Amino acid sequence: MDDLFAPSDVSWTRVSPKLATLRRLNASIVAGLAAIVALLALGLTLGWLYGVLAVVVIALALAWAWILIGRNQRSWRYAEREDELLVSHGIMFRELVVVPYGRMQFVDVTAGPLERAYGMATVELHTATPATDAKIPGLHPDEAGRLRDRLSALGQAQAWGL
Repeated sequence: MDDLFAPSDVSWTRVSPKLATLRRLNASIVAGLAAIVALLALGLTLGWLYGVLAVVVIALALAWAWILIGRNQRSWRYAEREDELLVSHGIMFRELVVVPYGRMQFVDVTAGPLERAYGMATVELHTATPATDAKIPGLHPDEAGRLRDRLSALGQAQAWGL
């Protein structure tokens, strides 16, 4: 079953472990804001006990998300073949996207403020069919630039051969 999502004839490259740290920071910020809102809203309307209960539930949800984020980060990987790029991720719901270089229309590199602060970028591949679009988060900016240039060159060369 693993061969379906991890062909053995390729050399997989994993994304940065800092991706988990970044996503955990995002989750912590959202949980912190939600806890403040819940504590104030429920505390002022229903009583402080309900507000504290909501904060405890949010803290438990954050703890569970913390574990899942680490597992999800470890599942992200990509491989470059001669004619296609493979992107695989997911633990419970696994996904393997195979993007032929000749089908790529353009390649984006994005990095938000937190990604830049952590020295990471995301490469997004766009094809004519949105179902075959793929993204690779958690790349070092140099690797993202190299991958963008290589994929663009391969996509252009193979599109001309059609």
